[in-house]
Amino acid sequence: MSTSTAPQPPAEPRPIPIAPSANTQAPTPQFGGRFARLPALAGRGFLSVGLFARLPLAMLTLGTLTLATSVTGSYAVGGAAAGAVGIGSAVGAPILGWLADRLGQRPVLLISAILNVAAVVAVIVTAYLIPGVHDVGAAWGIIAAALGAGLSCPQVGPLARVRWMALTAESRRAGDSTDLDVALSYESTADELTFVLGPALVGVLASLVAPWLPLALAAALTLTLVPAFAVHRTHAAVPRRPAAGTRAVRGNAARGNAGTRAGSRFAGLARVALPVLAMVCMGAFFGSTQAALSAFAAGFASSEAAGLLYAVMGISSAAAAISVAYWPAGFPLTARWVTGAAAMAGLSALLFLPADGWGMVLVLLALGLPVGPVMVTVFAIGGLVAPAGRLATVMTALASGIVAGTALGSSIGGQLAQQWGPHAAFLVSAAAAAALFALGSAAAVVVRSRKRSAQAS
Repeated sequence: MSTSTAPQPPAEPRPIPIAPSANTQAPTPQFGGRFARLPALAGRGFLSVGLFARLPLAMLTLGTLTLATSVTGSYAVGGAAAGAVGIGSAVGAPILGWLADRLGQRPVLLISAILNVAAVVAVIVTAYLIPGVHDVGAAWGIIAAALGAGLSCPQVGPLARVRWMALTAESRRAGDSTDLDVALSYESTADELTFVLGPALVGVLASLVAPWLPLALAAALTLTLVPAFAVHRTHAAVPRRPAAGTRAVRGNAARGNAGTRAGSRFAGLARVALPVLAMVCMGAFFGSTQAALSAFAAGFASSEAAGLLYAVMGISSAAAAISVAYWPAGFPLTARWVTGAAAMAGLSALLFLPADGWGMVLVLLALGLPVGPVMVTVFAIGGLVAPAGRLATVMTALASGIVAGTALGSSIGGQLAQQWGPHAAFLVSAAAAAALFALGSAAAVVVRSRKRSAQAS
């Protein structure tokens, strides 16, 4: 062991306490249970603003697909435009998270909101400028605008999780993770609700009024609610990465240990890669299940009924995510991941059994139960293994992993369902759940190793 007396790097800045009480931990409310603590931590307006500010993202993909298909008359153009939104979001999310780590959440959210509104308006305008286009190559304007909309979409959900982790830092340092469990349970439930409500709004507004209205509403919500979320006082609780001068001091202090730093950096990347890959698998599970349900529903009703079937799994997933707030503290995060993923893999076998819609409803209700808790847990572990000053980058990378995985699962599952029917696509869902279990087992080993290293040091 080295005996050098190199100067120690400055301590990581601690979050700014913003709870209304002067105490480091918010008092437990008499009514409302554990979830009533969240307004005490962040303020009452934060929950509603954070919930509805993420609704435009849930409307963007389907809204672009509906508008482009309706105006051009081409499913190919609509699918390409919707795919461009997904690709843009998967690429743009970690970039925005990286910028938020360096510059703070407020300026990044404000600028991305303005850019996103401009891009969504461009999608609407370009769609009506070239009506009747049936060739994807000739519709490059719509596709380029859709790509810009995905790239600039404000990452409200991941950045809200970053704020909760900062707000609960004091209690976690004291060994109590209850507040964080409650907050992450709420965030996963909010994601589920918006991704059920968003497509429903698109369908209603596009069919009853006009195909451009859902995107116009999404732009209006982004322009009003995202700035409100950006300037909410909770943004001050999130510490930024150290300044360049501080990094230089650290570099000079550790100049002689380049190999050690490189190894530590590699280990950190490996730890972060596990939850990111898990979210890719979760997205692949979602995408392949959606594709399989479309083929399954076409056998007894119509492919449009797949959305209703898929919503059933979302309902049970959201309910189970809420329940995580009440799980015992002695149930470790890695054990939750492994147990939930094992349940997903086991219940996925039931997808091959139903012959009608009602049987599938029962299976999807059961299958959704472990999904929500696994998502809550993976986000929590992502925050645990995130390198100092890179929490927003990791949270947005997790979110983009879901988007990329969903596109991958939809593509593979759709091809298999087209060739061999829904059961072939359900194989992808089962494989994704099994991969989640394997990654959870690896994460358990990594977390135990990290704890032993921390105790030894």
